[in-house]
Amino acid sequence: MNEISLKLAARTLEGKQVKQLLKQGIVPSVIYGGHDEPVLAQSDLVETLKVVQAAGRHTPIKLMLNDKKRLAIIKTIDFDPVKHHLRHVAFHRIKQNEIITTEVAIELTDENESAAKKAGLVILQALETIEVKAKPADLPESIKLSVLNLANEDDRLTVADIQLPNGVEFADGDQDMGLVIANVYEPGALQAANEAAGGEAEAEDAEKVEATEAADAAIAEAKAEAESETKTEK
Repeated sequence: MNEISLKLAARTLEGKQVKQLLKQGIVPSVIYGGHDEPVLAQSDLVETLKVVQAAGRHTPIKLMLNDKKRLAIIKTIDFDPVKHHLRHVAFHRIKQNEIITTEVAIELTDENESAAKKAGLVILQALETIEVKAKPADLPESIKLSVLNLANEDDRLTVADIQLPNGVEFADGDQDMGLVIANVYEPGALQAANEAAGGEAEAEDAEKVEATEAADAAIAEAKAEAESETKTEK
């Protein structure tokens, strides 16, 4: 696993004042976890974005703050929902020998060389990530799974086909090994299934609209009856 590091500085601004940092191209953050008190920090926007992109939420990061090094993983990443600007990062401290649990991406390989692809079939990935546990140094950036042997329609890969690296285990001791990761489909059958699913979704939406309209009509009718009764009483 490649080492990822980020230089931080101590932060004094809090609350609404952090907007000043964001305008200057600085991202506020917090480091918490373990027995130490949370630490307020900040870092350069460009460098932080590089680290966020490279580490995601599972790769350990070496944080450098006040001449001290801390090992952490990203716990939360806050982006502005409109402008998509990075607004805040929360780091969780970890120890080098501590077993941590995290999600790791599943990466399918050899797709273009597979018999299925050469036969004009479609390989679809059904499971994108899986939870594993390991020491920080043993955590893989991703779990690679070859689809080279997929050849026929209805062929599939399951969790049982994963070969975990040394020192890495599935987080769930009762992991379902039959859980499907990738399937092979005939393009025509896949299109028909998608169209059928789309039709079902449209029907469900139509039913929801009808139910909403019926509810609105019932409410309007009830209001009208109430108003009529009030006028009659007067």
